[in-house]
Amino acid sequence: QVQLVESGGGLVQAGDSLRLSCAASGRSFSTYAMGWFRQAPGKERDFVAAFSWNGDSTYYADSVKGRFAISRDVAKNTVYLQMNSLKPEDTAVYYCGATKYGTGYGLRRVRADYWGQGTQVTVSS
Repeated sequence: QVQLVESGGGLVQAGDSLRLSCAASGRSFSTYAMGWFRQAPGKERDFVAAFSWNGDSTYYADSVKGRFAISRDVAKNTVYLQMNSLKPEDTAVYYCGATKYGTGYGLRRVRADYWGQGTQVTVSS
């Protein structure tokens, strides 16, 4: 069982940066594929970024390539999403998700074994 807790959201202006954190409880953090997702009001949850359980592969949605970066600190059981050059269309609730021994295939299809509760990101124009 893994529990995920996101933090770092807030209200920023277009062009600003934010770093989201996802703290994972439980053991074997390094055996989980981890990803970030977002859901805007009235829309489905979308994939944002993910990496495979061994860290060999990293994936990004086209809409965030070159602006967002996913990383992890195994010692801290934490996954980060660095978001730069934020746009109003990035406004959403951001969730992290985890799948044990995942390759990233499922996360890219918004499927995960565990989900966090989400953190709100609002970008004003």
